[in-house]
Amino acid sequence: MGERALRGTRLGATSYENDRNTDLAPRQEVSYICPKGHRFDVPLAAEAEIPATWECRMCGANALRVDGELPEAKKAKPPRTHWDMLLERRTIEDLEEVLNERLAILRAQRRKSA
Repeated sequence: MGERALRGTRLGATSYENDRNTDLAPRQEVSYICPKGHRFDVPLAAEAEIPATWECRMCGANALRVDGELPEAKKAKPPRTHWDMLLERRTIEDLEEVLNERLAILRAQRRKSA
């Protein structure tokens, strides 16, 4: 076998490279604190945009940046209900008419079965 053969290793599962003679990207440490009091640091790239919130590593709650401000709440549309979508398609008068038609059909079926 050749000199460079790697016997007994799992090729692809382990990296044989090392960090010598490499320059890491500049980083910054950002501190966060969650509502339960857990404080932790997150290393981020120096040019990265720093998020106002981060998921807590201990409990999973939304942690706020220590020196940051509360993020502005986004405007959210209220969820559309079935009734709202129905009123987009039909008027109240139309709905009353359909209701009366269905009630008449049900009453007729009751009379037949009785």
